[in-house]
Amino acid sequence: MPTLVAFHAHPDDECLTTGGTLARAVDEGHRVVLVYATRGEVGEVPDGLLAPGERLVDRRVAEVTRAAEALGAHRVEFLGYRDSGMAGTPDNDHPDAFCRADVGAAAEQLAVLLREEAADVLLVYDENGNYGHPDHVQVHRVGVAAAALAGTPQVLEATVSREAVRDFMARAVAAGLMPAEEVPDLDDPGEALGVPDVLITTRVDVRPWAARKRAAMAAHESQIGDLGPFLELPPEVFREAMGTEWFIRRGAPPGHRDDDVFAGLDRRAG
Repeated sequence: MPTLVAFHAHPDDECLTTGGTLARAVDEGHRVVLVYATRGEVGEVPDGLLAPGERLVDRRVAEVTRAAEALGAHRVEFLGYRDSGMAGTPDNDHPDAFCRADVGAAAEQLAVLLREEAADVLLVYDENGNYGHPDHVQVHRVGVAAAALAGTPQVLEATVSREAVRDFMARAVAAGLMPAEEVPDLDDPGEALGVPDVLITTRVDVRPWAARKRAAMAAHESQIGDLGPFLELPPEVFREAMGTEWFIRRGAPPGHRDDDVFAGLDRRAG
């Protein structure tokens, strides 16, 4: 069976855009490997969460271990770069920040893992990193270069349907869960999130794996500020709201559509 490698910027990034796809792949008999560029050293943490002397980086590694167990991933690796923080912050200038890494050198690190695993599918982010985070944008650059070096057959860019986000926000406003004035203009370059539907090639139904996706998100206790609003949704609402994951299959012809990240591969291979 084909092997899938998912390349992410920080612990917790595996959940929102790929968690259901990863759990589904495991249940369908595939080998699933998680690779992180950083250990999320710069992530915010709720007051009082860390024990005396506990470092955030150690907590985040422990959390990703639990999340990987929830999803069923077979291997977790870190490239060893430092979290760059949000765009425009001083952390961008740290000499070890992932956003400053030499793309060729980082790609060769990832390519070593792709070769070891004889990876058939690599998941990265879209060219805007879904929402412009410098580490996410760098994941796109490094991942695409690594796949070329390793000869990985399929590369898919995890993204978000802009239309689906608009619909979700409209329903949240109608339900009184979100003020209308807080709804961003997703087409504004400064607020850009995901891509228009016309660019999406692959829509994966992960509703049967929603509980596993939710469990992986809940494992990241230190990031509850980002993930909490999703975890507060009733299970049935979460299942529908988070039950589709979107990808752009690199190299697919115009108009291509499928519903499986392994589409086009011989599933008997491996």
